[in-house]
Amino acid sequence: MKPSTLSPSSPLAGGAPARSKLSLYLDLIRWNRPAGWLVLLWPTLGALWLAAGGFPGWHLLAVFVGGTILMRSAGCCINDVADRDFDRHVKRTAQRPITSGQVSVREALLLGAVLALAALGLALTTHRAVVLWSVPAVLVTILYPFTKRFFSMPQAVLGIAFGFGIPMAYAAVQGSVPLDALWLFIGKIALVLAYDTEYAMVDRDDDLKIGMKTSAITLGRFDVAAVMAFFLAYLALWAAVAWQRAPSPWLLAGLGVALAQVAWHFSLIRQRTREGCFVAFSKSHWISFAVFCGIVLGLGWGG
Repeated sequence: MKPSTLSPSSPLAGGAPARSKLSLYLDLIRWNRPAGWLVLLWPTLGALWLAAGGFPGWHLLAVFVGGTILMRSAGCCINDVADRDFDRHVKRTAQRPITSGQVSVREALLLGAVLALAALGLALTTHRAVVLWSVPAVLVTILYPFTKRFFSMPQAVLGIAFGFGIPMAYAAVQGSVPLDALWLFIGKIALVLAYDTEYAMVDRDDDLKIGMKTSAITLGRFDVAAVMAFFLAYLALWAAVAWQRAPSPWLLAGLGVALAQVAWHFSLIRQRTREGCFVAFSKSHWISFAVFCGIVLGLGWGG
């Protein structure tokens, strides 16, 4: 947007110093909020370790860490473009770069495309099956923001989008996707339903006003119970698969730490305060980190 076209309500109006494009792009992809990609990373790496029976090698580790960060960043660009008209009515999101007019839709889509292509480039260095799995992953990522207009549980769609890293991890290591990966995938969907419902609880009042559909609204007074059930389903499914591959006291310890965190989340969200729900969401990646640590220590670094 040119300075001459700024409206009085623009965050750049009134003599406020303009931010650099790099700063705006980093804000767009949530660079200063790593919790958003950490909740993706730990389950993906856990699946990678289980698929390899130990350390998967530096190449695959770099591919999946880099790919996770790139695709999450691309997803933020797509999400903010799709939600720009809704975000302006939500206090927490009203100043996002696209909504505030500091980054154009064209810029955001171009940035998202570049990030997605970079992730594809990483996938091309692995197995052909990984590339094939990346196609539906990208399509669901694009679809997700629009499901908030008509689907009562869009967090489930987000869970599918976020879960594709699991079959891709197995495909990269084994060249195929076994049944174990499916159970882990379902567990990841449950995990996303849990922590993203916590996130939706933060904005429930605003979302009701603008007609946005979320799991927090759909679940109503059963939201807290559902979040707990989703977390426990995730832990149960991952425990069942991981115990077959890495039965050890380390795995039990990791699961125990994760379970203790779930109890802490209950204390944070039981009163449904915005502050408590946001803290729970922002710290949710530590649950899957604990599970990941249990898997790594159970299998060993060297495989």
